[in-house]
Amino acid sequence: LSLALYAGSLCAASSAAFLYHDYCVIGAGPSGLQAAYFLQQAGRDYVVFERSHAPGSFFALYPRHRKLISINKQYTGKSNSEFNLRHDWNSLLSRDRRLLFRHYSHDFFPNADAMVHYLEDFASLLKLQVQYNTAIIHVTLERDEQAWNGHYFLLTDQDRQNYKCSSLLVATGMWVPNVVNFPGSEYVEGYETVSINPEDFAGQTVLILGRGNSAFETAENILGVTNFIHMVSRSRVRLSWATHYVGDLRAINNGLLDTYQLKSLDGLLEGDLEDLAIVKDKKGKLHITLRFYLENRNTSAGIDSITLPQDELDNFATRAPYDRVIRCLGWKFDFSIYNRSLRLMPGKGNKKKYPQIKPSYESRGTRGLFILGTASHSVDFRKSAGGFIHGFRYTTRAVHRLLENRHHGVPWPSTVYPITQLTNSIIKRVNEASGLYQMFGVLADIILLRENATAFEYLEEYPVGVLAELEMQTGRKAPNGLFVIIMEYGRNFSGADKDVFYYNRAVGEAQHAWQSNFLHPVIYYYKHLPTEHEMKLRPPDWPLPRPDAIHHIVEDFLTDWTAPNAHILPLRRFLENCLSTDLRNFFA
Repeated sequence: LSLALYAGSLCAASSAAFLYHDYCVIGAGPSGLQAAYFLQQAGRDYVVFERSHAPGSFFALYPRHRKLISINKQYTGKSNSEFNLRHDWNSLLSRDRRLLFRHYSHDFFPNADAMVHYLEDFASLLKLQVQYNTAIIHVTLERDEQAWNGHYFLLTDQDRQNYKCSSLLVATGMWVPNVVNFPGSEYVEGYETVSINPEDFAGQTVLILGRGNSAFETAENILGVTNFIHMVSRSRVRLSWATHYVGDLRAINNGLLDTYQLKSLDGLLEGDLEDLAIVKDKKGKLHITLRFYLENRNTSAGIDSITLPQDELDNFATRAPYDRVIRCLGWKFDFSIYNRSLRLMPGKGNKKKYPQIKPSYESRGTRGLFILGTASHSVDFRKSAGGFIHGFRYTTRAVHRLLENRHHGVPWPSTVYPITQLTNSIIKRVNEASGLYQMFGVLADIILLRENATAFEYLEEYPVGVLAELEMQTGRKAPNGLFVIIMEYGRNFSGADKDVFYYNRAVGEAQHAWQSNFLHPVIYYYKHLPTEHEMKLRPPDWPLPRPDAIHHIVEDFLTDWTAPNAHILPLRRFLENCLSTDLRNFFA
């Protein structure tokens, strides 16, 4: 009996050692705070773990030169707050009007310190449950059939304090530097530590490894004091105004493109970094050679015996020695704290820096584990804005709505209207909605038709990648067909090799709306909810499977789709043809 009592007391002590919450959020950056806001609004039991002493620790360090590339448009000519969020890329979603980013900076491209101040206020003014100075160092699973997802998540911090939760939201972002190892890489300085004082580069020759915004940001800072700057990367430069992808090179950072194309010494090169090697001479100069030259040399011989490319090709592009080589290759997700039982695996190809997740932002390996924020960008990488605040503030809200339905029986928010309001409802949303506008091709409004098309139910900003699971994920039924409203660019318009300024690039006539190049609304009509099989068979680059009918609202120079003849009339006739009814309104 004594032994049994002792064993029972040990079990109780072990259980008490775990502090339990329904939801644990790792990281108090923008996406972690956004998730905390929605959980708090819903009255859920949650906690946010932040390793630093304040929220937004990434922005306290980066970007190194402190200029954000997320726009902060003060004026739009309109007072509609939802519309204005289309051009406010920094504010998080809340009901507190004090927490709009325009109150923290008037700069079009704000200083990163303003973001740090904003996130601190967001956490404090809303009284979010953030536990600072808590670094989660290990996460594993505990199987339990009584748990929401068939298991609990067990978390351990740096002080060996243990936590347990039913659902885990990972909002740690991407903060581990990408590093390429090659002979001589020990001479390379990292973006995260290199000096940001231009005077330290005066009269020097610099090679930058990378081709993204951090590389060009670094070059922009020292462009006027160096002898010249060369930049080398595997891929060609991609300009955001050509690709319509906000993560590509932004105009604010591309001064080196001018000096390259105008032949003012600076230059860009393409090459595989893993094939390179760096050799340091007796004067401390850094010479670029190729890895296979080093592999074939006599290791006992001196540095003068190393073959350089210019020994065989005397006009080799990088034959001039460099004073410094700087690595600016971006960031990747930190997988190190997650136990193998979670099966949190890196993606493939150009998405290997992200964890593998479903279009619902849930891990492919573990139910109940959701990835939020920048690390969730694999869903729309190089397509939409899901890796940035103005995109993931909406995908975080979508994840919260999925969780509310799954664990608390709260269906996806919806509004029921009579069928006569169908045209007006669509026109209103495509002209105002910021989630549709920023997460084009990813989030869509869903219109569920009632029997005999006498009324409809309107759901906002649902992830189209899980359209086949709509009834299960939202708690709403779709037995009578549905419309999907989404924003899209033209199929063959955007791209690094495209001329997006060609003559007659815009379409103005309603009858040619399907050829619209710029962002415009597209309405898909399905008589039945698409199946999972149909989703897998959808055409390449299509966000949805082939519909029973489709309508493009012609692009508009002002992004104002309210023209009676060009926008509203063709839409109403399309809806009438789909429903075989008259949607005209008559007034006395």
